[in-house]
Amino acid sequence: MRRASLLALPLLFAAPNAIAQTETKATMTAPITYPETKRGDVVEEQFGVKVADPYRWLENDVRNDPEVAAWVAAENKVTDAYLKTLPGRDIFRDRLKQLFNYERFSAPYKKGGRYFYFRNSGLQNQSVLYVRDTLNGQGRVLIDPNGWAKDGATALAEWAPSEDGKKLAYGVQDGGTDWRTIRVLDVDSGKLLDDELKWAKFTGLAWMKDGSGFFYERFPEPREGTAFQAGADNHAVYFHRLGTPQSADRLVYSTPDAPKNLHGIGLTDDGRYAILYSTPGSSNNDLSVIDLKSAEWKPRQLVSGFESEWGVIGNVGPKFYVSTTKDAARSKIVTMDISGAQPVVADLVPEDQAVLNGASMVGGRLILSYLVDAKTEVRRFTLDGKPDGKVALPGIGTAGGFGGDQDDNESFYIFTSFNAPSVVYRYDVAKNKATVWAAPKVAIDLSKIAVEQRFYTSKDGTKIPMFIVRRKDVTGPAPTLLYAYGGFNITQLPSFSTSRLAWVEQGGVFALANIRGGGEYGKAWHDAGRLMNKQNVFDDFIAAGEYLKAQGITTKDGLAIQGGSNGGLLVGAVVNQRPDLFAAALPAVGVMDMLRFDKFTAGRYWTSDYGFPSKEADFRNLLKYSPYHNIQAGKDYPAILATTADTDDRVVPGHTFKYTAALQAADIGPKPHLVRIETRAGHGSGKPTDKVIEETADLWAFAAKWTGLKVDPVK
Repeated sequence: MRRASLLALPLLFAAPNAIAQTETKATMTAPITYPETKRGDVVEEQFGVKVADPYRWLENDVRNDPEVAAWVAAENKVTDAYLKTLPGRDIFRDRLKQLFNYERFSAPYKKGGRYFYFRNSGLQNQSVLYVRDTLNGQGRVLIDPNGWAKDGATALAEWAPSEDGKKLAYGVQDGGTDWRTIRVLDVDSGKLLDDELKWAKFTGLAWMKDGSGFFYERFPEPREGTAFQAGADNHAVYFHRLGTPQSADRLVYSTPDAPKNLHGIGLTDDGRYAILYSTPGSSNNDLSVIDLKSAEWKPRQLVSGFESEWGVIGNVGPKFYVSTTKDAARSKIVTMDISGAQPVVADLVPEDQAVLNGASMVGGRLILSYLVDAKTEVRRFTLDGKPDGKVALPGIGTAGGFGGDQDDNESFYIFTSFNAPSVVYRYDVAKNKATVWAAPKVAIDLSKIAVEQRFYTSKDGTKIPMFIVRRKDVTGPAPTLLYAYGGFNITQLPSFSTSRLAWVEQGGVFALANIRGGGEYGKAWHDAGRLMNKQNVFDDFIAAGEYLKAQGITTKDGLAIQGGSNGGLLVGAVVNQRPDLFAAALPAVGVMDMLRFDKFTAGRYWTSDYGFPSKEADFRNLLKYSPYHNIQAGKDYPAILATTADTDDRVVPGHTFKYTAALQAADIGPKPHLVRIETRAGHGSGKPTDKVIEETADLWAFAAKWTGLKVDPVK
């Protein structure tokens, strides 16, 4: 079975020797005249501390406030004018178009003997959903979202075929928003059914075994004009029966006594049980079950308290196979027998020194994915918990997938690394053998790319892993792009990125630091980077930058940093703390006001990592590192290009708007401090390819300018 997704609500997603540089970061352009930004007089006192918020008005929704819309237009005009002066911009854009232009596939999902999968021919703005009636048969287009909007910004989001493969439920995502409209397609005829479900958000799609309908999650309809900013309560699981109006949908599960909880649902492969997950927004969850043979569908709680993670991966009758962090910081597999009045839990596959980060039950085996220093290792076990060998992977990198029904011998997985594009493998469970199902051909010689992993020491002595990617002939100091995330138990793994390779191909270095706050080493690694330990995350990132300079990997004035969402907070915070260390900073869709993050959309779910601004201890901790509140006037700051989008309803753009206004008003040196505001784009998912290319070209050209990376056309 596929576990219900309980949200990655966390914020979550270039040639000659680079040492010979003709343009350095010391090359100054004419002073930039920023738009005049009105300052308000908002001052609020919390716990005896007076906090000014002069740009509070920039929190208003750009769609509803003409003054904010005018500010956005003025900022974009200044930024666009500056970006047009960058000599590497057109070179990066043209090369990115070449690098993105390759055929790529998702792993197939099998139902009713049919294979459903995404394919992108190369430069299509949105990937197209295909279906094959046999494994190697001719694929036919099932859904092509590229015709849904002129700007390519309406995307196909979640989707799921019915058990017999004859119907397909799918979500429509417009302009990058988290909201979904769910539709249903007849797979044979390609005709759209009348069913239309609105106000779904943070949802999965789980079909009843008989195909009569499916489960999904939604919020109540928001008040007019508040959909993109207001926090929503009462997330709930519903069942929709095909052919009936949404008003007739059956409420399956909600927690009115805890209206801020999120919920998800998944069905066991035998169709007997619905598994319900509930969380206040952390990685821990409660677990309940519904026996779908009963008429009343009454949920039975199996685990309560939000103290650990629980995920059902399969069942044999009333015996469930479950992954959990209960008494296992790096996760383990247990069985849970629910046949009695109380569930009986027993260890099956014990906790290992490696971190268990993926589990499936397919072909009569347990397929478990482990992280060994942020690299994937896949192990097999019999259903009685005995080791049954390993899955041989093609190299050091990341493997994911291994889905499918538990009685089906066929599964699929994807393998990728920094210098290995995503290859789809068909996996024969009985033979423990994988064969290539789809392999891309890219327009770059990957044999020239070197990947290494190093370990450096953070401020408190903790060893932190870091991947370094560069051309093999780049052996001396070179302009470097350093990336990290550091939060919400989210692990940063080796993966193929044409965007990053465009930088590396030019002779630059890309570095990925696996800092604390993520899940690279389990719960303890996450805990060491959240709440009162959040400063460890910033210390780890700063130490990475210092290491790159000390080891001669980057040049003295050649370090750029990048991060998105929680990683945008990371970039904003470390720039305030060590503005001297960096030449350029690229914070994307960042959480920049740590005193008000919980007042908008999904923000309240982040308190598990950040704490509550309404609690004094948390407030004082948040105020210490909040990017918006800690800009240091009188210090020379690096060049900054912040990015956000007008329809980001995950981290509302007001965070970046306020941060940018504060930067531009402060005396922080002559380098540019700009914002790039995308239209009809959200937090990242569903962004069309052409927008990705344009944005990346701008970012890399900006970073190249201020790190001294010489950009030449690729021959």
